Amino acid sequence: MSAALESFRTTLAHLLLPHGPAVAATASSYAPGDYSIHFFLQLAIIILACRVVGWIGERFLGQPQVVGEMIAGVLLGPSLLGLIWPDLQLAIFPKETKNVLYAGSQLGVALYMFLVGLTLRLDHFESKARSAAAVSASGVIAPFLIAAAFTPFLLDVPGLFAPTVSTANATLFMGACIALTAFPMLARIINERGLADSPLGTLSLSAGAFDDAASWCVLAIVLATFGGGPGVAILAIGGAVLYSGFLLIFGRRILAPLGRAVEAEGSMSMGVLAITLMAFCLSAFIMDSIGIHGIFGGFILGVFMPRGLFAQELKAKVEPVAVVLLLPMFFTYSGLNTRLDMVNSPSLLLIALGILAASIAAKFGACYIAARLCGEDKPTALGIGALMNSRGLMELIIINIGLQKGIIGPTLFSMLVLMAIVTTMMASPLFELVYGRKARQTGVLDSMGAVSPQA
Repeated sequence: MSAALESFRTTLAHLLLPHGPAVAATASSYAPGDYSIHFFLQLAIIILACRVVGWIGERFLGQPQVVGEMIAGVLLGPSLLGLIWPDLQLAIFPKETKNVLYAGSQLGVALYMFLVGLTLRLDHFESKARSAAAVSASGVIAPFLIAAAFTPFLLDVPGLFAPTVSTANATLFMGACIALTAFPMLARIINERGLADSPLGTLSLSAGAFDDAASWCVLAIVLATFGGGPGVAILAIGGAVLYSGFLLIFGRRILAPLGRAVEAEGSMSMGVLAITLMAFCLSAFIMDSIGIHGIFGGFILGVFMPRGLFAQELKAKVEPVAVVLLLPMFFTYSGLNTRLDMVNSPSLLLIALGILAASIAAKFGACYIAARLCGEDKPTALGIGALMNSRGLMELIIINIGLQKGIIGPTLFSMLVLMAIVTTMMASPLFELVYGRKARQTGVLDSMGAVSPQA
């Protein structure tokens, strides 16, 4: 069996690597056809791995499909496949092709968040505005206070931060990492649990969006003061406010004709679909170009899109491709940049566990208390805290930026990866424990997880 596997691995490496398994090709030696060969094989393997691992997670671990997809991405990277069969992993995912996979991953996650914005119930948000604002504020303030308390101790540990990073920048960066909520994963869990139309789902999504936007703005400030220049922060924060304000004032009025056209024809024509997707791409481009992230461009445009038949038709046409084909690329790309073997001593493990505990207290605890103070019942407040505590691959994005910019070292990067994985995996079972079971017993959720008409 091992001989056959070794033969397959070597043959695949010879087929896919222009110079064989031992020598990686340079980018200049890649012709356009070489990229397409890898891309189609990568997509096939990514889809297979995500569906299989997702099914295993759902069937045996009670995890939603999205968590299985995140784990599948890590398994396809250097943490497992690259550790066991490095030549095979290099043959399937050579570094020269990562830019192509990155572009596809950004399209997938931004398009999915566009659909999430399309399902957001603004009437629920308006009824829960006070709670959403309080949960969002607590989910930002508490992480930064906790980061201010322990970051000076982390600075004394060699290799965690770059020597040139100031205490202020290190604190802001750690606060942003802890304050993050896994917005794409949060949306996926809420959708899969049938909570997209519920007040709890709307409150959690709204608070998560604000927290992530605040974290990205803080990151922009850190990059500006760390060497990017003040223009980075001004463009990111000012541009986001201006664009959001423009859509708030004019968005519905500009986009309303699309909804009327669909209602008049009884279906969505290819022309209306093309205009909609063009608007989505431009919105993602605007937010990406100002330094926030394309997913927020997709999400905020979706919030102001027409509802009714327009939303139903758009979801029917776009959602299957976005969820099954495109979104798994986002998880795999992040997994290719993840290493789980960097925390390799008792002292470092103790620090990693301390960061994990502080992160859970800052997010789960603070959001729970804020929701209770705003009048939410205990199960709902606990459910909100469980969902907001998930970090997911948004965390991997921001810490990859920190690593690439020289703010943090590989060891702290690995600790934060560990924190992201643990808080993400605990989100769904914890939510089920504190909210899901009771909600089904009381009839708020049916047996399949969907919100009942009375909810």
